[in-house]
Amino acid sequence: MTALKLENVNKSFGPVHVLKDINLEVEDGEFVVFVGPSGCGKSTLLRVIAGLEDASSGTIRIGGEVVNSVPPAKRGIAMVFQSYALYPHLTVRDNMGLGLKQEGQPKDVVDARVSKASKMLDLEQYAQRRPAELSGGQRQRVAIGRAIVREPKLFLFDEPLSNLDAALRMNTRVEIAELHRTLAASMIYVTHDQIEAMTLADKIVVLRDGRIEQVGSPMELYNNPANRFVASFLGSPSMNFLERSVPGLPAGQTIGIRPEHLGLREDGQIFGKVTHVERLGGDTNLLVQTGQGEIMTVRLFGQDPTEVGDEIRVGFDPACAFYFDAQQERIFQQAA
Repeated sequence: MTALKLENVNKSFGPVHVLKDINLEVEDGEFVVFVGPSGCGKSTLLRVIAGLEDASSGTIRIGGEVVNSVPPAKRGIAMVFQSYALYPHLTVRDNMGLGLKQEGQPKDVVDARVSKASKMLDLEQYAQRRPAELSGGQRQRVAIGRAIVREPKLFLFDEPLSNLDAALRMNTRVEIAELHRTLAASMIYVTHDQIEAMTLADKIVVLRDGRIEQVGSPMELYNNPANRFVASFLGSPSMNFLERSVPGLPAGQTIGIRPEHLGLREDGQIFGKVTHVERLGGDTNLLVQTGQGEIMTVRLFGQDPTEVGDEIRVGFDPACAFYFDAQQERIFQQAA
């Protein structure tokens, strides 16, 4: 069953066309992540799905039902925001159950759903605390619990981890992944963080300037990007793009090589000088300026003795490279 279907969805704010002919399907139980740079339209698209913004044109179906004219509270969705939006005077338990009480649900239903969500999110011991007595990660779990108790058709997450520090982001990311496996629910998650996208998603939707650039699994997009934009957006360190430094590259073309596909080789195709070294323990990143003045990153697994100022040769397997034309579109078969 299709949990969400968008057909030719557009959104304009006055003369500004923000979303442009969005077509997308989210299957039942699928975890879909919207990624893209600031201003690409990903949060606006989420708000249109939620009903917080009206689509200028197009059709939105949730669970097979057209919901364009249905108010947010009746769409069968639950949304988790970047800000926790908890009531400071209410306990954890009361914050989680408030929406159900406002719907008029019986007390035994409210208690049962809140208890189930509290156990799932390891919040039972904090049930009588107020938000000021919780850490940032615990507050976000309460916000997620408030969404769970509604038992929605579709969960919507709008950059929920942005306010957390790095360690808490990782822990909460794992909790959200476990939650998805437990609930087997359909989830849409907006982020600018490619690591969140790669580690959480069943399917990634890459947006740019209000359009969908490519849709696919994390590894499909990483291994087979449709264009230079998608290739550059996924991967850390990001892909290297060279126009002058690789012998035999036709004029007007760009070659893309991921840092992990480069290695130090005496017969390497590229000559350069090391300008910076990042020693990360498990691997080493070299920032290299080529003889033609281009900058690239070489990722070496493990610890490497290379120093700043060393002159090196770098090689790669051409089968691992990507080629792009002057319009930044992928060339799928490189000419011999």
